Amino acid sequence: MFRNSSNLGRPPFPPKHQQQSEFFNKLPLNIPPTLLSRQQIADAEFNFQNAAALLSGNLATVPAVTTQPMTYGNGSPVNTSEAPMSFRRRKRPSEESLSRDVKRPRFHSRHSETTVVDQAVPFPEERRCSFPGTIQSPLFRAQYRPGCVPPLRDTVFPDPIETALPVAKDKLSQQVLELFQACQQQTCDLNRKELCRTQLQREIQQIFPQSRLFLVGSSLNGFGTRSSDGDLCLLVKDEPVNQKTEARHILSLVQKLFSTKLSSYIERPQLIRAKVPIVKFRDKVSCVEFDLNVNNVVGIRNTFLLRTYAYIENRVRPLVLVVKKWASFHDINDASRGTLNSYSLVLMVLHYLQTLPEPILPSLQKHYPEHFDPTMQLHLVHQASCTIPPYLSKNGSSLGDLLIGFFKYYATEFDWSHQMISVRDAKAIPRPDGIEWRNKFICIEEPFDGTNTARAVHEKQKFDVIRGEFLQAWHVLRNRKDLNYILPLRAAIQKR
Repeated sequence: MFRNSSNLGRPPFPPKHQQQSEFFNKLPLNIPPTLLSRQQIADAEFNFQNAAALLSGNLATVPAVTTQPMTYGNGSPVNTSEAPMSFRRRKRPSEESLSRDVKRPRFHSRHSETTVVDQAVPFPEERRCSFPGTIQSPLFRAQYRPGCVPPLRDTVFPDPIETALPVAKDKLSQQVLELFQACQQQTCDLNRKELCRTQLQREIQQIFPQSRLFLVGSSLNGFGTRSSDGDLCLLVKDEPVNQKTEARHILSLVQKLFSTKLSSYIERPQLIRAKVPIVKFRDKVSCVEFDLNVNNVVGIRNTFLLRTYAYIENRVRPLVLVVKKWASFHDINDASRGTLNSYSLVLMVLHYLQTLPEPILPSLQKHYPEHFDPTMQLHLVHQASCTIPPYLSKNGSSLGDLLIGFFKYYATEFDWSHQMISVRDAKAIPRPDGIEWRNKFICIEEPFDGTNTARAVHEKQKFDVIRGEFLQAWHVLRNRKDLNYILPLRAAIQKR
């Protein structure tokens, strides 16, 4: 039924004359964040006694040297050649000891000062340290230019002190910033996901030797929180995979692997037969919930499109995080229950910022078509956005005013019956008449493949609840201008 289906599940011993696909020869094992430094790997080593302190952000309680490194099912620790150090405020070497080309400018800084790259980042002539099984890739040596989208180098997310945030001049804006700073994903959170991805890739390659496992979604697009799940894309070949048949078959083998050989650290593996089927599971070591799909390559492309939107304007990430937290608090952020998934919520925020009388965001796909070409080879998509400069909008609205305007737009202005949200076109466009759009109460266009990301909202009752929450939030914020009335900050931060 499937190409080479007779080999599925067999040990990885292809004939010597068998040539590997040139596609996989070009790909890094994991576009994001493939290459991490020794120090970051060491930082990510933690035992279960330290996990609570890490997740709570109480980094001062984490010892400088862990006595039991993190291990997975085979009992083998992730080896490093350096002892772990504390997660934050690592001592930097003196500027005299570093050459000028390993300094990087502050992100979004208007000044010319530079900060020294963390001591874990190797010199350009040094060989990069990577996780077991990864490959060296020159693609990750691109220099970081000031004001551009941060590339996926040794440190995926900029240090908070190097990322300029908007100035809050009113109470509501200050609350938005406080929530963002407390809940945004930290490097240590990302490292835990990466360690799991690395181990799983090694195990899955015992079944599919040429496969690659990618970390995608909110973990990398700049909109992740400390409690965000991990999204994984298993790439098994350079051709489309039938999601109803072949993908389900592949995922059934992955599920079997997880529930047998990897049961010591993978729990509750469940095959979900959706339009894009996934295996849901929990990693006991990192305590992260994961969703794994097969060959859903659009998820890799839109990860880097959203990542660019996240960083070209400094009001975008705080606004998106608050909207996601608000939707979760009001139970309208769960596609499995007929409401909105997080991806749709992000697109709704981007669309709103694009359609203001004085836009805060452009259509990146229109302004930079060569950077977001849907036919671009996958091993290039992660670096395409790194040269895009910040978007300079004349709109000086505060975060608080933008949040109120967001709820007003979807509560009173957007025509749900006749319009579709299109981030690709940066405007609301007429709803298509295709079968995928019929009997759907919310239509949001996926920027690359044109599908409806909000197709789960197909019950009028659920749609009425969603729209009612937008209307209520607008009324309350317009009168109170206090985030606590729609999203208690203490509760939101505790669930970060």
